[in-house]
Amino acid sequence: MSADQFDRRDFLKRASSLGAGVALASHAIAKTGHKMNPSRVIGANDRINVGLVGCGGRGRADAHAFAKYGEENNNACEIVAVCDVYEKRKRSQVERYKAKGFSDYRELLALSEVDAVIVATPDHWHARIALDAMDQGKDVYCEKPMCHTIKEVRELVDTARETKRVMQVGSQTTSADQWWKAKKAIADGMIGKMIMSQGSYHRNSIEGEWNWPIDPNAGPNGKGDDYIDWETWLGPAPKRPFDADRFFRFRKYWDYSGGIATDLFFHVVAPLNICWDKPQFPTKVMASGGKYAFTEDREVPDTFHLLAEYQEGHSLVLSSSMANSQHIPGLIRGHEGTIIMVEHGKFEEPTDNIIVRPEIVRTPFDPAHPDAERKEGPFPDYKFGADEIKIPVEQYDMMQAHVGNFLKCMRTREKPHLDVETAAHAQILISLAVDSYREGRVKYWDEKNWKAVDKPVKA
Repeated sequence: MSADQFDRRDFLKRASSLGAGVALASHAIAKTGHKMNPSRVIGANDRINVGLVGCGGRGRADAHAFAKYGEENNNACEIVAVCDVYEKRKRSQVERYKAKGFSDYRELLALSEVDAVIVATPDHWHARIALDAMDQGKDVYCEKPMCHTIKEVRELVDTARETKRVMQVGSQTTSADQWWKAKKAIADGMIGKMIMSQGSYHRNSIEGEWNWPIDPNAGPNGKGDDYIDWETWLGPAPKRPFDADRFFRFRKYWDYSGGIATDLFFHVVAPLNICWDKPQFPTKVMASGGKYAFTEDREVPDTFHLLAEYQEGHSLVLSSSMANSQHIPGLIRGHEGTIIMVEHGKFEEPTDNIIVRPEIVRTPFDPAHPDAERKEGPFPDYKFGADEIKIPVEQYDMMQAHVGNFLKCMRTREKPHLDVETAAHAQILISLAVDSYREGRVKYWDEKNWKAVDKPVKA
């Protein structure tokens, strides 16, 4: 059964075995679509209780970041419950945070004391858990990518609106200062009409291309800490016999991930949508690449390129390889100037300055006056001067800033830095790129009808 065919309301109907509270929630969601479960009003000095779903490497890092923020900010938050289908991972986090432990996330969501949920499972579970959490009155910190399918994007946007929950997507670089400085510079007219954005995400390492360690004794037949609930882990994905490589290295497989597009390009596309005058959906998307260096052990490509066009008259070019670590500068070109947000090209690493370089124009050559002086300079009405401008970027821990922004918005009910709607624009582009690569054809986005199509959409 595919993720699009998976009906979370049918899944929730099976919750009766978990107790009356979850069973009642399941019935209400199945009947009305959204339970609209009341949530605790969090005061300025109240501690926020957080549940973690998914205790793998990223989930452990997220839990550590939340715990650190709580310790350094007057006990602002605490990890109180954790969930994982792999007993060893669950137990380690239960012991670390003295938290309640669960193998079924629905039991965690049923806890009235949980205010927010971190979703750090493999990608194919992100939307299911986030939707159910919002229906249960929980705010959500959801790891990138936001979800696995285009259908899920619309469900998340609609559910966040209807339940009025705060949802922060975990691309922490969007809380770095350079994107917001770039946004202001572009809005102030420093590059003129936007023409093209570019970026990359390259790396070349054993674990960097998802060769994470495999526990040889772990699996559905494992005892004690070695037990993995494989059927639950598969969830909405196609049913398959247990495969340790799929479990521990899921980003190599289309059933659970979009590979480079969803794991890496989300960190590029999300901040670009912040820099632009407004988040935007693409109109046309093309992708290419292949398995050039790692050919035997994966479905997804090790090298991937993306080209997209936008309605307002600009394009986006992205490149990535898991077999070469040389980046391309991250920048946005305008008709009158260029803004360079990450000159070293690493979208997740700090930068001291963003740079604005005015476009230099020359007086056309006049054959009638070959000895006349040819003037060089910016456009005549360009008001920012002819010299390169460096705009200082504030330095801080972007992960702590991203967590702090989410917790602050839980209290104020404001929109977080990477809210569900901004993230939706990034996710649609990425999902279209995956489809383009897999289908071998150009994809177009029909925003009015919220669907991918194979022919240009008439304006």
